[in-house]
Formats: sequence, C-alpha cells, structure tokens
Amino acid sequence: MDSKRQLQIGEMMRRHFSPVFQQEGSYIYGQAFVSVSLVKVSPDLSIAKVYLSIFNTDNKEEVLKKIINHTHILKQGLSARIKNHIRRIPQIHFYIDDTTDEMYRVDSLFNQVKTLYPPLQEEE
Repeated sequence: MDSKRQLQIGEMMRRHFSPVFQQEGSYIYGQAFVSVSLVKVSPDLSIAKVYLSIFNTDNKEEVLKKIINHTHILKQGLSARIKNHIRRIPQIHFYIDDTTDEMYRVDSLFNQVKTLYPPLQEEE
C-alpha cells in the first residue's frame, strides 16, 4: 500500500513530466507520441518508476532505449518544474505501459469469439 506522500509525489511527477516529453522529448524520439500513464514512487522516495504509453511507432523498445539514454535531460526538465515542491528528485526508471496493447488484444479475442459463435436468437 502506497503512502499518501508517495501518491502525491507520483501524481505530481506524472503531471509535470507530460509537458517535458512534449517540449523536450520530441527531438529524442522523433515522431512517436509518448504519454506518461503512471508514476510509482518507492517508500523512501528515492526511486520513481515511470510507465510510458508510446504511440505512433512500430518499435516501442527502440523509443524506450532512446528515452533511457537521455534520462538526464528529461530529469533536468522535470527538476526545473518541481524543484519548489520536492527536496530531491528521485532516480528515474522508465518502463513501457502495455495496458492499452493488452486491452486491444483482449478486445480482438472477444471479437473473434463473437464471429465464431454468434449469439443465439430467441424464438417467440
């Protein structure tokens, strides 16, 4: 169970990371669209796991590698925005959030089942 402070810092980082990715990230990963879906902060507030939704690209892993290679630039952009709210910026780890991909996969499976087994019509 995350503490209230962990949740507050995670949400603050999520809100402020979005404009950082829009303004400073586009030259890092090109035409891909990156959205911060969740930030989880460790209990000692030293590590932040940032979950990213990556769209408009075929190779999400390549975009993630570019982001990881430029973590220091993104962290500086975040630090400039939240330095008055937090003493120390946590160490940042980026991960791909695949919940939307999983949602589309499950939806596709449901559609396949629906076409293979159409609903029975009730007789009146």
